[in-house]
Amino acid sequence: MKKQILFLFTSLVVISSYCQTTENNTSKDSVTSKEAPVDSEKRGQVNRRQQMMAKIEAVATFPVINAGTFSGVVPIEDITETPDPNLEYKLLFELVNFDDEKPSDLNAGLVEVARIINLHAASGIPLEKTYPVIVVHAAALNSFTTNEFYNGKFEMDNPNMKLIEELENLGAKFISCGQAMFFFEVDKEALLPMFKISLTAQTILSSYQMKGYVKYRINR
Repeated sequence: MKKQILFLFTSLVVISSYCQTTENNTSKDSVTSKEAPVDSEKRGQVNRRQQMMAKIEAVATFPVINAGTFSGVVPIEDITETPDPNLEYKLLFELVNFDDEKPSDLNAGLVEVARIINLHAASGIPLEKTYPVIVVHAAALNSFTTNEFYNGKFEMDNPNMKLIEELENLGAKFISCGQAMFFFEVDKEALLPMFKISLTAQTILSSYQMKGYVKYRINR
């Protein structure tokens, strides 16, 4: 009788262990099967992005500034609505972002500024009627610092220098936020010399809009 009970107990342990192993394997297979579509979706997104980049690069034009593919303009045929080239185009750009994981890349917000200026030029608006004002606060301040400061923080020269110089040559005005300079520890000496310093970006943004500037908040 004891042998029968012992055999039965041993059998139950073996069956329980087998079920647990099967459950674990099934769980792993389930996780793997869930991950596979995600990986496939990511690969698909990367492929689509690469294909779109190739399409843009094949046709993009750069009427004023070439700051890479994303600053380009795709030509469009049969345009039936155009802006008035006789108006003054007062453009107010608010830049806030900085990718500290990719300090060697151009600031994406700054590239977008170049693209918007290119779009205006491609639309027939004369450069002399375009008035860009670039207000910088939050982490975006890093992109507008001297090579000395940038090297100290990211161990490389500031990659945005050439683009900033091109924008300055177009007459762009640069204004920094004093509050952000305090919070992000960027002092006046760290900023590039063309910068005007305000108490806060908020009042600059409101006052320039009251002067008729069109505000672009660039979240890149």
